[in-house]
Amino acid sequence: MLSRTAENLYWLARYVERAEYLARTIDATLRVTALPAAYIGKTNEWDSALLTAGVAASFYQQYEEANEHNVVEYLSFSPNNPSSIRNCIEAARLNSRSVRTALTSEMWDTINSSWIELQEVWSKGTSTREELAKFLRFVQETSLRFDGSAYRTMLRNDAYWFSRMGVHLERADNTARILDVKYHVLLPEEEHVGGPLDFYQWTSILRSVSALTAYHWVYRETLKPWLIADLLILNDTLPRSLASCYGNLVRNLDQIGVAYGRQGPAQRHARGIRNRLEHSNMNDIFQHGVHEFIQEFIADNSRLGEIITKQYLI
Repeated sequence: MLSRTAENLYWLARYVERAEYLARTIDATLRVTALPAAYIGKTNEWDSALLTAGVAASFYQQYEEANEHNVVEYLSFSPNNPSSIRNCIEAARLNSRSVRTALTSEMWDTINSSWIELQEVWSKGTSTREELAKFLRFVQETSLRFDGSAYRTMLRNDAYWFSRMGVHLERADNTARILDVKYHVLLPEEEHVGGPLDFYQWTSILRSVSALTAYHWVYRETLKPWLIADLLILNDTLPRSLASCYGNLVRNLDQIGVAYGRQGPAQRHARGIRNRLEHSNMNDIFQHGVHEFIQEFIADNSRLGEIITKQYLI
């Protein structure tokens, strides 16, 4: 496969996954801000949404205040935000056009029809909460349709593996950033971890990674921060956990290595991260520091993206 084709498939999957993540982040923030002030405390949830999306610095270059209108506009439709939902879907369509023959008709139809519908939504705007909720559901459903189409219709060859690599690398980064922001931004200084404020915030975080029901199935307990961290970091049965993402990344990279007849630094680096996750436990992570662990993971995950680019995509 040409490196340009591999790159387009890889980034197509990443952009679709990122758009869904942003939609889930906005939806989760809307749920929290709808609660009475007594329940959500003094935190600015919209500022937290910007931090989880990794765009706080660029946002404050254009806006003075992180309120619902400004943040929703910036994360959803702003042409000045490279990671806005609008730009992600447009970039996904651009990449899909470049590799049209490598996609199945179902995958192309999903991206193309979603792009067309996005133009209509953007022109009309989302002036009410109901219209915004409908738009966010549309984005999440687009990602689910695309993911399902890829799983059900693609040949299990290098095109599929590069696409899956993009999904899992992006997903791991998103989950890690959500966890990190929770521990260092969402919790007010005067609150203790596990306090009453946590219930609503942790519910919001679990909803943003579609893991609230999974948590109760696995632990059968009330929400506890160390169990939620365990679920999102180490539990490989949860598709969005760091352990699950890296299990899939190693598997896809190994299949590419077999298909191309050689392994490389990407395979070794991914195995190193997976092994560290497999041999970690929450006691060690809390003693070492959750922030430090997550920051190290985010850096390693970003490094893997760079290695994959150098090894296969240029």
